[in-house]
Amino acid sequence: MLRRNSFRLPRHPASVGLARRRVRDHLADWGHGPDDPALADVVLLVSELATDVVRHGPLLEREFEVAVTALADGSCLIEVSDEDRLEPRLRAVGEGEETGRGLRLVENIATAWGVWSRGRHGKTVWALLMAD
Repeated sequence: MLRRNSFRLPRHPASVGLARRRVRDHLADWGHGPDDPALADVVLLVSELATDVVRHGPLLEREFEVAVTALADGSCLIEVSDEDRLEPRLRAVGEGEETGRGLRLVENIATAWGVWSRGRHGKTVWALLMAD
């Protein structure tokens, strides 16, 4: 079975918390309990990817999209899309206290992650969490 939900949010700091809640609610509706450690990891990844868009996305961009897909094998694919054509990068250690941590977390938690170009429509940063 495959379940997917996507939604658009305004590019605003308050949207990060809303993205976390909506993804948590969708996964709960799909049978993932609040004590499921995978649920916490998915919510953390959504939070980090959404934060990256809010902080570093194009100034004129008004919205971004979040999608979560629960795959038949129990794994979960998270996608956050924006109109920025530049790939996010892992910043070097020492480039600043606040920069680069989110993508380092994504790299350490996700089974795999990457960036898909959407051409002139921007990019999608994705992260895959495999089931235990």
